[in-house]
Amino acid sequence: MPGPAARRPRGEPRMELESGHLDSRTSVRDIILGMSDGLTVPFALAAGVSGAVHTTFLVVVAGFAELAAGAISMGLGGYLAAASELDTYRRELAREHHEVVTVPDEERREVRDILAGYGLGGETLERAVNALTASAETWVRFMMREELDLSEPHPSHGWRSGAVIGLSYAVGGFIPLIPYLFPLPVHTALLISAAFTLAALLVFGAYKGRVTGLVPWRSALQTMLVGGTAAAVAYGLARLIAHSG
Repeated sequence: MPGPAARRPRGEPRMELESGHLDSRTSVRDIILGMSDGLTVPFALAAGVSGAVHTTFLVVVAGFAELAAGAISMGLGGYLAAASELDTYRRELAREHHEVVTVPDEERREVRDILAGYGLGGETLERAVNALTASAETWVRFMMREELDLSEPHPSHGWRSGAVIGLSYAVGGFIPLIPYLFPLPVHTALLISAAFTLAALLVFGAYKGRVTGLVPWRSALQTMLVGGTAAAVAYGLARLIAHSG
């Protein structure tokens, strides 16, 4: 039975799902997660392979192989994370049902402490405690939200989250591969890919900053620098390996 230290500090925003509805903030989080990796990893791989080969065909093969594997992996990861969240909720729900039956006095005390934290006192507090604990179902739901900071995930959240993350990864990862689809020298395709990807990172970084409450231009520059650094390191390592062979 978690003590007061396990409770969410008052005033902190929740980021979970409301019952029966997917939280739009969670969908935005999934898009950001997928796009961030999608714009960075395939870009870095394509840049790295470009430093070791002399034909765009090999870059395309390697890039799309990674794109497919990455999208599937990210999607499955999102699905498993959501499934784990649902399992956690159900496990804690069963425990709370058990506790309101086996240790009702302790659970009532916790309800009283929570309500007192909202400013209730005296007879008003006792009436509120009695009202909340009159129904076992209401009592348990209250404890789930206010003591454990858990809300029931939507049953379809797992596959939707996985699909959004995987699709976002695929969309982001396709951008750096576009120039390699045309009959261009590898070096030229690499430069165009870098320009496309850096521009996309800037736009996406600004969007990410806007929806997460960060300064858009600062988020854009940070996102671009991270992606550009990853690509530069991969390209340098590939060139080093190619010249040492």
